[in-house]
Amino acid sequence: MRNTFQRELRELHNELIKMGTLCENAISAAIKGLLTQDEELVRKVFQTDSEIDKKERDVEKMSLHLLLTQQPVASDLRMTSAALKMVSDMERIGDQASDIAEITRQLLEKELPKTCIPEMGDAAITMVTESIDAFVHNDLDLARKVMRDDDALDELFVDFQHRIVELMKENAEEGTTYVDLLMIAKYLERIGDHATNIAEWVEYSLTGLYKGDRL
Repeated sequence: MRNTFQRELRELHNELIKMGTLCENAISAAIKGLLTQDEELVRKVFQTDSEIDKKERDVEKMSLHLLLTQQPVASDLRMTSAALKMVSDMERIGDQASDIAEITRQLLEKELPKTCIPEMGDAAITMVTESIDAFVHNDLDLARKVMRDDDALDELFVDFQHRIVELMKENAEEGTTYVDLLMIAKYLERIGDHATNIAEWVEYSLTGLYKGDRL
């Protein structure tokens, strides 16, 4: 029974890694599509989001199968339950990458100002990658690093807001474009929040503590 559980848990880990990779690809394509004005990359984001939705259903089925057939207890139960929670955040990450691509469609062929969006995108992708790695490798230190990194991404978003205000003062006619860019930055900030949620579920799976419980 234990060997079967460990085998199925490894399979669950592999599916989570695949789902995480899809999330990374979606964010990367969304940001690159924006910066290069590449419509093909924008379309790729929507396709990847559909794959993420399918992968969410697959992981949910695997997690429920583990819970119902293997009846895990203690840390194994927390780990399987955490996986169920994590895929919901990962699905939302795919949705927000898709939201960025939808806005990008409106910005194609427009000259965009230099902002910290590339840096925000890199930070968001790193947080997603590390949160999944933390779960797969039972790495509590890495999970807590992701939680700390969320503060840095929030600071980038605040800096971006200040930059947009200055741009709007300089060129009010491009106000709609600047608002669109602000929404993109907000979606990246939310992606960071979801990566943080995943990291918090990793902490729960390893320690039994979640959010306020650890204070």
